[in-house]
Amino acid sequence: MQTIVVALGERSYPIHIGNALLAQPELLLSHLVRPRVAIVSNQCVAALYLKKFTTTLESVGIRVVPIILPDGERHKNLDTLNLIFGALLADRCDRKTTLVALGGGVVGDLAGFAAATYQRGIPFAQVPTTLLAQVDSSVGGKTGVNHPLGKNMIGAFYQPQVVIIDTDALATLPAKEFSAGLAEVVKYGLIRDLPFLEWLEQRMDALMARDPAALEEAIARSCANKAEIVTQDEREAGLRALLNFGHTFGHAIEAAMGYGTWLHGEAVAAGMVLAARLSERLGYLDRSAVQRVITLLKRAGLPVEAPAISVDRFIALMAVDKKVDSGKITFVLLRHPGNAFVAGDVPDLLLREVLAGRTATHA
Repeated sequence: MQTIVVALGERSYPIHIGNALLAQPELLLSHLVRPRVAIVSNQCVAALYLKKFTTTLESVGIRVVPIILPDGERHKNLDTLNLIFGALLADRCDRKTTLVALGGGVVGDLAGFAAATYQRGIPFAQVPTTLLAQVDSSVGGKTGVNHPLGKNMIGAFYQPQVVIIDTDALATLPAKEFSAGLAEVVKYGLIRDLPFLEWLEQRMDALMARDPAALEEAIARSCANKAEIVTQDEREAGLRALLNFGHTFGHAIEAAMGYGTWLHGEAVAAGMVLAARLSERLGYLDRSAVQRVITLLKRAGLPVEAPAISVDRFIALMAVDKKVDSGKITFVLLRHPGNAFVAGDVPDLLLREVLAGRTATHA
């Protein structure tokens, strides 16, 4: 097992990464105020892992309250959030009950937001079961729900007590969702870690084959990158914005197509290609660097072309993104692979040309 610490003073917490961790109750027990947890999961993940995890916890005297949600990004909304509140109230859960997210990014974001707001805040733990959640959404304290006009527009920063990443859970992950998680892994190499990017280029075939050693290394290096960034900029005042590489475009794709039609990682992958092309048009990247991004994403089984969205629709959706500053859309761009920066004054004509070149011109 590898352990990485997110260093936030009194709110610091460990990220444990390894196999068979769902069978090690002490990893969670040591962080509980009292031996009682409410486990939030979805129908798919619960069928695979909830009984096993519950048995593990009950073996050391922890009482478990299960809360099962419908599966899918389309359910990441206030109505589903209210299901969590209703279950907590019905079981008379108090402020010393720990809320545990067992599932992917949707479950983690919903459970985290519920923990941040139920009785004005209760303890929270992340047990992510998808690659995307393991390398990205479970770490850093971002929680929230979607609104029809924008992704994650309602939420809170709320850090977990512990993150427990059991790599065995990836064995049951569908290929499409596995590839979606690799988009966030590739992102870390592109924005700040050139040696990791080169490692990914060498080991992508092993990752696609779900080689255990390669997977654990990729997850650990991704979490280490995110932990370093969150430690320096917890609430996205500067450095943490780099983690949004590809996301301004990607969130617009998700909203335009209907949440869940494109997986988050798929939309981010297409968004990273658009960001790379915009970087090229602005004179930062050369054509070979853009092709390098495209080649690696293709090897990861990810889309590299945005869907058919009109340019005006694309820009309108990006204009309601959280990263808009004083009415201007901000983008994370690349100076070169391994070096990203935030740009807040991209010429509208160049943006339109990039969008027109890679998407259809009809709604």
